[in-house]
Amino acid sequence: MKKLITLTIGAVIFLFPYLGDQNQPLPRQAKLMDSVTNSPEANYANYCASCHGNKVEAFADRKWNHGKTRENLFESIKSGYEKGGMPGFRAAFKDDEIYGLSDYILKAIANVDRYTADPGTAKVNFFKSRLQNIKLDTVARDLGVPWAIGFLPNGELLVTERSNKLYLITKKKQPKLIGGLPKVWVEMQGGLFDIKVHPQYKTNNLVYLSYAAYKIEGKDTLSTTAVIKANFDGEKLTNAVKIFEALPYAKTRYHYGAKLEFDKENHLYISVGDRGSSKTGPQGLTTFMGKVHRINDDGGIPADNPFVNIEGSVKSTFSQGHRNPQGLALNPFTQQLWENEHGPRGGDEINIIEKGKNYGWPIISYGINYDGTILTNKVAQPGMEQPVIYWIPSIAPSGMAFVSGKVYKNWVGNVLSGSLRFNYLNRSVIK
Repeated sequence: MKKLITLTIGAVIFLFPYLGDQNQPLPRQAKLMDSVTNSPEANYANYCASCHGNKVEAFADRKWNHGKTRENLFESIKSGYEKGGMPGFRAAFKDDEIYGLSDYILKAIANVDRYTADPGTAKVNFFKSRLQNIKLDTVARDLGVPWAIGFLPNGELLVTERSNKLYLITKKKQPKLIGGLPKVWVEMQGGLFDIKVHPQYKTNNLVYLSYAAYKIEGKDTLSTTAVIKANFDGEKLTNAVKIFEALPYAKTRYHYGAKLEFDKENHLYISVGDRGSSKTGPQGLTTFMGKVHRINDDGGIPADNPFVNIEGSVKSTFSQGHRNPQGLALNPFTQQLWENEHGPRGGDEINIIEKGKNYGWPIISYGINYDGTILTNKVAQPGMEQPVIYWIPSIAPSGMAFVSGKVYKNWVGNVLSGSLRFNYLNRSVIK
């Protein structure tokens, strides 16, 4: 596995050492330790991790109800909070150990706080980074929630808006509304999502759209991730055919995934999030949830998909164990499929997607639940892939692209990921 260092524009990314899988139960009353003073890292791993997670940075990314100064933390650890289920450790730790543990947590809090600095809005369209000058060029204005861009061979752009609008951005930078869209469920995270132009668009005029499809069952509106292919005649979509539908439909309105990418053999990859069914979807082959799927460009199933010969399996499944993949990109230098996805609180990931592999969700994760509770004590398990890189705190990745070509020659080969949470563009450098 290639190691990464991570640089940023407008913010800083930190990678933290893996402390190991600690499964020791937290004692209701801490026992007196021997006279040997353990390191803060060891004390956190042995006494705190089972309730607060293996990664202290994920624990630090939380609301501090009792304050987060050095003295606040010292008092919390020493005396505990009985009503909140937090035992006191006055019998287990010496005062200098408690202060050491407090300082260890404070360091993690400082690292998390560095993300929260507002990078601001560019006041000019030209500026310098460490390696590369950057020019911003506005190609369209006053869009609602633009979600994806499809690049046409003539230099024009097709832009999806989540509210179920599709625009053609002409060479004169004028948005033109396009007709012929499918019926889309627009609510919360649902809407019109990704667009991909077929690699042979010049001869077939095909484009592919992912969206939140829906149906009514009794009093409930259920939705799922679906994909259509259609011809584009410059004014509207025609001959639209639904070629993918993630079953079953669900009541939830989040974790659709819905990213699209083609490989060099014209296979179409489609990400589908767990839709909130983390306990039943990502680790089973009988549902579409929590997977990256691979189909032919006409919607058929490739004969060499990894699970086509397993009875009862979803034949389009290419990889499993995903939470909510929000970026897919084909590495133009290796032809490998790369992906980024949302973790819970902490543990956003970049992965190299390989045929038939299991990426672990929710059995292994570097994150914790949003309420601070532990969803799993495991960050690794045999048979499950490790991410190429993970972020703590979560940056909420949005989209992914490899830098190629001559415009940004000092960034060629780097991976770009957007951050929804912290409003910056992250550049990861492959070492």
